[in-house]
Amino acid sequence: MSTDGGAERAAQLKGWAIEAGFDRAGVARLQPSDHGEVFRRWLERGDHASMQWLERRVEARLDPRRLLDGARSALCVALHYSPLRGEEEPAGDLWPRVARYARGDDYHEVMMRRLRALGERIERSYPGCATRSYVDTGPILERELAQRAGLGRIGKNTNLLHRQGSWFLLGELLLTLELEPDQPIGDLCGSCTLCLEACPTGALPEPYRLDSRRCISYWTIEHRGGLPPEAREGNGDWVFGCDVCQEVCPWNRKPGRDGVLDYDHPELGLPAGRGELDLAALMSLERDDYVERFRGSPMKRARREGLRRNALVAAGNRREPSHLSALVAALDDDDAEIRGHAAWALGRCAAPEARAALASALRRESDAAVRSELLAALRHPREPSRRRAGSACV
Repeated sequence: MSTDGGAERAAQLKGWAIEAGFDRAGVARLQPSDHGEVFRRWLERGDHASMQWLERRVEARLDPRRLLDGARSALCVALHYSPLRGEEEPAGDLWPRVARYARGDDYHEVMMRRLRALGERIERSYPGCATRSYVDTGPILERELAQRAGLGRIGKNTNLLHRQGSWFLLGELLLTLELEPDQPIGDLCGSCTLCLEACPTGALPEPYRLDSRRCISYWTIEHRGGLPPEAREGNGDWVFGCDVCQEVCPWNRKPGRDGVLDYDHPELGLPAGRGELDLAALMSLERDDYVERFRGSPMKRARREGLRRNALVAAGNRREPSHLSALVAALDDDDAEIRGHAAWALGRCAAPEARAALASALRRESDAAVRSELLAALRHPREPSRRRAGSACV
């Protein structure tokens, strides 16, 4: 097959990707990973925390040709989720502490619908061609593949960076067509280490390495069950995910050549019905309300219990008087883990009402783990809040 033909097909398919609703597209030739040993060492160190699915199908991750018989190329796409046309940064005590990508509709579904439609168009136009779509799913090292497709360069924070910023999502369409690959772009980090220095928990111990065991996104999204005390402290007031390493990246300060980008993806913006929630409402969110408000949201990954747990921890770290009544109410929740995290949060509040509520809860609590949380909370030294001196929770 001629190189010219492959180049023409690549240009055509990238154009179709833009027509399908993606912002950028590139082509990579499928081949074994260049970073197989790095990935294996990452697993051996336990940097993936409890995400054991990353240990499965390692050989397929390191050679995407195994995922589709006869696969030769990958059409990689990018969808920018910030800044969105006409959208302002949300106010309040909840949504500024939810990762930007998670505020709107589930990007997996949004992108997969477009990728499948794109794959069907390609298969109709090129009889005999087979395709397979991925959006942050399946055994595929998508950032490395996207880097080889010229969509960006893996940065020291392990995100894919581009001159238009790093606020974009990735998808891949594996094809049995031979396509001319794009050229990778050069290094974008240079000597900059702002992301490593800014990480609140030291989850970036060295350039190009993420230790999930220290990562706020891991604890607020992937971890199931109660949070250990060190994770509660480290999470600060983040409720779902964390954007710190992207917020400090110079490429996100003035993305693009003119510093102005205008992506029109309203489905990725925060919907009004969900945007009405604040931390106190999330702490006490009933199941039916959760199902209704978070229908089609990527935040469902953490489940209702996880979101409520995260909200309690965030309130405990904020130590603001507006959360006191919701925290006290959570001491009577049916879920023992919620009661335990509410106790921890109240233990950081020096208001007399908090201590009285903890003491009362201890007298009626029968769960041993929750009793331990209550006792620890009552012993916790009351430190003045760094956020709002003079408030009722200091």
